[in-house]
Amino acid sequence: MFKIALFGAGRIGKIHAANISAHPDLALSHVVDVDAGAAAELANAHGAAATDVESVLGDASVDAVLVATSTDTHLDLTIRAHDAGKFVFCEKPVDLDLDRALAAAARLDAARIFVGFNRRFDPNFAALKAQIGAAGLGALETLQITSNDPAPPPVSYVRTSGGMFADMTIHDFDMARFLLGEEVSEVFAWGSSLVDPAIGDAGDIDTARILLRTATGKLCVIANSRRSGFGYDQRVEAFCSGGMVSAGNMSETTVQIWSESGPQGAMFQNFFLERYAAAFRHEIAHFADVLAGRAQPLVTFRDGVAALALATAAKASLVSGQPTAVPPLG
Repeated sequence: MFKIALFGAGRIGKIHAANISAHPDLALSHVVDVDAGAAAELANAHGAAATDVESVLGDASVDAVLVATSTDTHLDLTIRAHDAGKFVFCEKPVDLDLDRALAAAARLDAARIFVGFNRRFDPNFAALKAQIGAAGLGALETLQITSNDPAPPPVSYVRTSGGMFADMTIHDFDMARFLLGEEVSEVFAWGSSLVDPAIGDAGDIDTARILLRTATGKLCVIANSRRSGFGYDQRVEAFCSGGMVSAGNMSETTVQIWSESGPQGAMFQNFFLERYAAAFRHEIAHFADVLAGRAQPLVTFRDGVAALALATAAKASLVSGQPTAVPPLG
């Protein structure tokens, strides 16, 4: 079994801890968090040890480190774990500063690093990806990605998140690259604060429309809001030369009631914890396959940098009101 040390005992860390413990090839060995109590509680729940970063990096028995700490610590911890000879699973985004991420890319591109864009492992989106270019559908021409949260996060979170594009839309930027199959060359973004005035006062937006264009002319529209009003809204539509393939929202149940007053159905799943539960499990299973030498990482550090480049370009476009070119990463 491969011993995994988890950095971060928060919401995402708890998801990963449970999935690591449930996988037959993995064992959660250590938990590290700035909140010693949270680290101890999570470690005790999974038979691991609560410790510190230095102890993990100095322990030769630890095979890999999963970085699920606050975003501003991702890159530094990834580099330290890599330099200590550990395989690294880094949650998104890899950093908030594109220049820092680019500077690190030269040494981390070929490294044993996996970036946690879990939506690539969602069974629905994976099936949609498999259909693009299939017989009858033809070549992909345009994409529509809708990603709306059920409710906005606390303003205290917004102030340290890096902004909507780096925190929330980053998933959609990666999904766009994954589905388009080629790099985005230009970004145009509009954004507003329509959901919570406090988010605007904090210097961020909560509603956005982003248009991506590739060098060959493929187009993708990303629609984001911090409030849907009806649950976690996650949809993708891919328009191809011979038809369209889509993946819709997931309901809490498939039960429907039909009566004289009309149809009624279950609510959509409430948030990402429910909607992407299978994606998180498949992501950890892939991580185990990579550790065992059965697979190569499907999401590399370079993918993390590319998504961050799109977030950075979107922010520049929002400020300027003009399309922003995305330079090749090299």
